[in-house]
Amino acid sequence: MSIQMNQSLSVDCAVFGFNGKSLKVLLIERRYYKPDTRLDKLKLPGAMILENETLPEAAYRVLEEATGLKNVYLKQMDIFSDPKRVAGEELEWINRYHGIQTDRVVTVGYYALVKLDSRTIAYTTAKGAQWVDVDSIQRLAMDHKAILSAALTVLCREMLQSPVAFELLPRKFTIRALQNLYSAVLGIEIDNRNFRKKILASGFLTPTAEKEQGVAHKPAQYYTFNKNAYKKALKDKLKLGFINNWRY
Repeated sequence: MSIQMNQSLSVDCAVFGFNGKSLKVLLIERRYYKPDTRLDKLKLPGAMILENETLPEAAYRVLEEATGLKNVYLKQMDIFSDPKRVAGEELEWINRYHGIQTDRVVTVGYYALVKLDSRTIAYTTAKGAQWVDVDSIQRLAMDHKAILSAALTVLCREMLQSPVAFELLPRKFTIRALQNLYSAVLGIEIDNRNFRKKILASGFLTPTAEKEQGVAHKPAQYYTFNKNAYKKALKDKLKLGFINNWRY
């Protein structure tokens, strides 16, 4: 017996990645797209939920299909329930693409953080998806631009309150890479010396014996995120002052 999908409830995922310089989001091309329509071609990964799965299960399914990854940082961030969020040609496309008949669709927004390594990029490229600079996006299908904006707002807040930044970085990273990430997400310039002083004083970074190789400048040292130190700080009810006290 085939599993039925819910005809009025979906999940959409803003999947973020960082290439060392800019914040990227994963976009997929709309299937059955016709250039002669007014519909936008690119959209966030998403799907109608199945009747036998929870919302998180549906979101993880979408994420795995889009990236080939499991056990990725994923968080629900908002519900988009405007009765007119998809209407006209957009609603017709949804009904035709999913083989359903509905007058409205409520979607639950999620955001995910992935490490942009060669394997992930190769997988998404083979799927026909693309990693696009967040700052360059002007339009998306349906209300996906609004969903993306909401996800960015939540990500900025989380970056200032928790160590989610390390979900976007490789296991070993330089302080410069970490600074570039905060600058890209928050959209601000960060003083290099002040950042380095604050982040090292936090005690959440562990230096490795490795340094950059094949660079024109002085090789920078690699660090790893010390999860145990962070957990201890939480247990001791310490605040993440290494971010909130910065002066830009």
